[in-house]
Amino acid sequence: MEQAFRDVHGFGIDEYQNDTDKIVVVEQRREQDYQQGQQVAARLERLVHRH
Repeated sequence: MEQAFRDVHGFGIDEYQNDTDKIVVVEQRREQDYQQGQQVAARLERLVHRH
């Protein structure tokens, strides 16, 4: 899990937990990913119900 976190964010969980700037960066990325997922889901939902 540590390595996956490091691969995605470029720093480890310990660094993340001790640096508020890194926490903000990670949470902003998570929010962007969530919003993109919601948009994709909405598009798929429209496609499914259109036909």
